[in-house]
Amino acid sequence: MGISYDSDDHARLVSCFDSGRTRSLEWRVDQLDGLERFVRTREASIFQAIQADLRKSPAETFLTETGYLLSEIRHARKHLRRWMRPLRVPVPLHYQPGRAMVTREPLGVTLIIGAWNYPLQLCLAPLIGAIAGGNCAVVKPSEIALATSKLLASELGAFIDSEAFLVVEGGQERVGELLGHRFDKIFFTGSRQKGREIMRAAANHLTPVTLELGGKCPCIVTEKADLKIAARRIVWAKFLNAGQTCISPDYLLVHESIESPLLELMREALERFYGTEPMLSSDYARIVDEHQFNRLSAYLQAGEIVVGGGSDRSQRYIAPTIIRGVQPDSRLMQEEIFGPVLPVLKVSSLQQAVEIVRSHGEPLALYLFSRDPEELGMVRERTVSGGICCNDLLFQAAVMGLPFGGRGLSGMGCYHGRAGFETFTAPRSVLIRSGLPDPDLRYPPYRAGKLRLLRQIVNLFA
Repeated sequence: MGISYDSDDHARLVSCFDSGRTRSLEWRVDQLDGLERFVRTREASIFQAIQADLRKSPAETFLTETGYLLSEIRHARKHLRRWMRPLRVPVPLHYQPGRAMVTREPLGVTLIIGAWNYPLQLCLAPLIGAIAGGNCAVVKPSEIALATSKLLASELGAFIDSEAFLVVEGGQERVGELLGHRFDKIFFTGSRQKGREIMRAAANHLTPVTLELGGKCPCIVTEKADLKIAARRIVWAKFLNAGQTCISPDYLLVHESIESPLLELMREALERFYGTEPMLSSDYARIVDEHQFNRLSAYLQAGEIVVGGGSDRSQRYIAPTIIRGVQPDSRLMQEEIFGPVLPVLKVSSLQQAVEIVRSHGEPLALYLFSRDPEELGMVRERTVSGGICCNDLLFQAAVMGLPFGGRGLSGMGCYHGRAGFETFTAPRSVLIRSGLPDPDLRYPPYRAGKLRLLRQIVNLFA
């Protein structure tokens, strides 16, 4: 575990994988057990590190980082034997006797590039998939979340196989060095701009990639929604981690008849959650660094502020802010906000809301608050997104049976649960046949009578 990665390090990981040590069920379970021990025994250190990076409360860190990871580890360990089992495939009669199956094969040496907004989860959740798949891995935490990066680099190696896994620290120059090596899979979480760079570098080695990129996630609230529930859940999801969540609602589309009552309920929910002075709340996080603070501060002048609007540079604090009167061509709608600023757009119909959603590409998540199944059906049929959640937010990423990932501009590939195992493995077709019988019918020369018979056999069993 360290700050450099060279050809010798890469060769050692390749040698470890080639030795076959990572393939057995027992080894994979041992590594999952080690990862669980790391999270459990170092929980206090994890809380301190994430507090230093983002000023998250222990409760929020447990809900979104350690608790989530423990659930994912338990799920993978429980189901891993079944996931590894070959899938039997029927063999047509004219290819009998024989047995056919599909196995899931480890990919090899993989690279996981994490993100700063959930600095533990976004490194270790993909690592769970890599371990379950039987791979070696290099983990590159975000240098922006420096305390968490140092914790992973200094302590993770004591809990999992240090010959199979390596944590590498450093900035963008380190990412460039890593991408100079041929990995068998690259898993990246971050911005679209960086995702394009990762994909270009991966193309040099024809390395497959999984990209988790985010995007402008919309939340639609119709007249048929339970407004009190919608207000509480939207406020909680948007301002969790000070809005620095790739699947948080990035903008709100509200039917014009319910905008005022919904905004008043959201204002009340904000005060209940964080008090009249959110800066004093121990449950409200901070912006990760000066660059992000400057970027987000500019949004505070972009519309009519319903609540919030305050900031404090010395604490990297930006108040939970809701802005109304936003137009579809506003600067707030040009890029992912990724912070505690929520623009609200009035719409006259669900159709208008759908058109606005479609104009912003494919989001990672789409949210709808409505008690009408027909409205949900319309949104599902006429929009594209990585995932959709009705009458709640974020939890579609916590259900282990649901693959998590984007489409188009929000990424490619998915993980969590079995999807993570499959992301870090490749299907391999296996056909086993006996030596006999071995009729001459398959071999040349193909005279007219033999060809007629071949046609009849193939057509009969096709």
